[in-house]
Amino acid sequence: MQSSDNNTIKQALNERGGFHVWWRLLRPHTLTASFVPVFVGTMIAFNEGSIDWLLFLAMLVASILIQAATNMFNEYYDFVRGLDTDESVGIGGSIVRDGIAPKRIRNLAFGFYGISILLGIYICMTSSWWIAVIGLVCMAFGYLYTGGPLPISYTPFGELFSGVLMGTVIIGITYYIQTGTVTAEMVWISIPISIFIGSINLSNNIRDRDGDKLGGRKTIAVLLGREKSVNLLAFLMIIAYVITSILIITGNLPLWSLITFFSSVKAREVIKKFRGKTEAIEMMPAMAATAKTNTIYGFLLGISLLLAAFI
Repeated sequence: MQSSDNNTIKQALNERGGFHVWWRLLRPHTLTASFVPVFVGTMIAFNEGSIDWLLFLAMLVASILIQAATNMFNEYYDFVRGLDTDESVGIGGSIVRDGIAPKRIRNLAFGFYGISILLGIYICMTSSWWIAVIGLVCMAFGYLYTGGPLPISYTPFGELFSGVLMGTVIIGITYYIQTGTVTAEMVWISIPISIFIGSINLSNNIRDRDGDKLGGRKTIAVLLGREKSVNLLAFLMIIAYVITSILIITGNLPLWSLITFFSSVKAREVIKKFRGKTEAIEMMPAMAATAKTNTIYGFLLGISLLLAAFI
């Protein structure tokens, strides 16, 4: 019976075997949270006339590997703590539905961290060794999100940590290794990105609210309830666009950055897809739309900075 239920869930989620097992393990919809900050940070630097493409690629790959490793740690520790079952959605399902050995996934995550460290050494050699300290802190928080005695994912601070570390901090590192400095303007530009990245986490927790509550987690979604959490998500997205407007008006962002508001169409779709939904599998489209909002906004923001540099 359990095998039948397993197959039903796999069919409903369109989960296939082979390469797709490992691709799902990376949770590719979350990897935009690692691409966007590096792209935006580099474009801010490029707008100011400074760019090293090898540094950009090294930073991009390292950021993606750290995010992917964090996702693998989540898969491993959620399974170890009994939170993931073969009926869980929003996970890679590599352990509970595909039978991959848990330790294999954990070791692969450490392997990704190892490659990131090697890339980090190159980045530090061409910029500053202080980057190593910040990078190791980011990696530690990636591990501690679900690992350690008090995982961040069990607290109401998951959105804050993911937003700030993957948003402002990564943009700051990316900008610094290109320019050798950090500016207040760069920090302000990073805030909407941080909000959208935190929103991905919030969307994930809204979808997983019922299971997280049973598992003892105290996420914002668990504490506020689903409806209020969706309202908070809508409010945060509005704030991101308000800050963008202010940055354009004050000249911190070019007029070209008005194109970022095209992403608001997808942002409205997020809230619409969450409304009235109670089952996790019903909220998967809303979760995907949240990640796409971050991607579209970040990509258009970077393009606007690129256009401003040439025109």
